[in-house]
Amino acid sequence: MSPERGFPAAEYAERTRRCQIAMVDRGIGAILVCTEPEVRYFTGFHTPFWQSPTRPWFTVVPASGKPIAVIPSIGGASMSATWIDDVRTWSSPAPDDDGISLLVDCIQEVVGEGSLGVPMGPETHLRMPLRDVDRLRAQLGTFVDVTDIISGLRMVKSEREIAKHRHICGLVSNAFDELPDLLSTGMTERQAFAAFRAEILRQGADDVPYLVGATGPGGIDDIIRQPSDREISDGDLLIFDTGSTFDGYFSDFDRNFAFTTSTQGARDAYSAVWEATEAALAILRPGVTTSEVFTAMNDVLKANGSLGNDVGRMGHGLGMQVTEWPSHTASDDTVIQENMVLTLEPGLLWEPGKVMVHEENLVVRANGPELLSRRATPELPVI
Repeated sequence: MSPERGFPAAEYAERTRRCQIAMVDRGIGAILVCTEPEVRYFTGFHTPFWQSPTRPWFTVVPASGKPIAVIPSIGGASMSATWIDDVRTWSSPAPDDDGISLLVDCIQEVVGEGSLGVPMGPETHLRMPLRDVDRLRAQLGTFVDVTDIISGLRMVKSEREIAKHRHICGLVSNAFDELPDLLSTGMTERQAFAAFRAEILRQGADDVPYLVGATGPGGIDDIIRQPSDREISDGDLLIFDTGSTFDGYFSDFDRNFAFTTSTQGARDAYSAVWEATEAALAILRPGVTTSEVFTAMNDVLKANGSLGNDVGRMGHGLGMQVTEWPSHTASDDTVIQENMVLTLEPGLLWEPGKVMVHEENLVVRANGPELLSRRATPELPVI
């Protein structure tokens, strides 16, 4: 059964309340957000129209009361259908003043004696022209970085958010289970990608915005490229890594397959990344750091002959974006909290030019991890 789409107004009110508690503690009078996930997080405004880069969209979170939307008039009706009451619009595009005067007036109205907070740290950006950012600074003064407030809110999911993750992970797990009946030698990579994408949609996903992978004779050196017209042959390895969505929430995990036969080296590499994932699952609980999770996986990989890992991390947060805070790295050191939704993604360079990556999705519970993706088999599957 599919989870209910959207969220009740009480969910957005609670998100805003938690944000405002942190704002008051820091003397912040208003927070400005202008990227799709942050605007959607506080308002519920959910539309594919963000794919157009022409128009900027703004949401102001005051220190008390509901957020205020300052958006192009084309979105006025949709935003007014959310829990937001105050929707201020202008006719856009208007390059000479694309909502900036309206936004300045709104912020000056609510910021009071407090500072203006803007996410400025890693994995954030301002979705407006740089000259408009300069205009805001000239009229409003220095911004205060509130990345920790925004990331702290979004990293810890509600049960309604978790239900959406669980649902899409289940659908994609079902699609992966169908792969042996969908793929065969003689197909091209492009045909294999198309068949898998169609199966994910057939299972009930809303979209498959992220699908990467590759095939290779006995191994794979590049797991994030676009598919080619290369034909799949006996002895090939295949990896598919997909970020699919239900109601705007992502899954993000991969699976590896061999065709007809597999080498001992490939089987050993698969076992190594599977066991590395097991090591992380064994220690994951609230209070553990992301760096401890990284180390647990990396120790297994090194014991299995890892030739190095320059990808930078072995998993990350998951939510309204296919990758979110935090990152499992040697130095991230984020303290893991209950109800974080995370990926585990150990990667092993097992021979020069041959990489094996494995990924699972989970939610952190008080007594340990709850898997959201259906656990991969412990041995390399063969089609």
